[in-house]
Amino acid sequence: MTADADDAILRLLQRVYQGQWRIRRTTHLWIATAEAYLAEHAPTIVETDLNTFVRQLENPPPSAGRSLLSRPAFRDRLDQVSPDGVYRQVNPPTT
Repeated sequence: MTADADDAILRLLQRVYQGQWRIRRTTHLWIATAEAYLAEHAPTIVETDLNTFVRQLENPPPSAGRSLLSRPAFRDRLDQVSPDGVYRQVNPPTT
């Protein structure tokens, strides 16, 4: 594929998956980062093959782990400072 064709495909994918994935590419890789902070699937997809990449955008692989913020015992001790995932602990642990 040519660079012009890849650029056109990139713009199309960005439009189709807007709000779900932030998509970019390098010379050899297609990269998508989930827009949802606590997504139930893998937060990032990196593929060399465009067809595999699009299949994974449609049906993302499972996440490898869970954020500590998904655990109520941890999350309940924090106050959310901003909507973009910044938290602070009002009463930090003492040593």
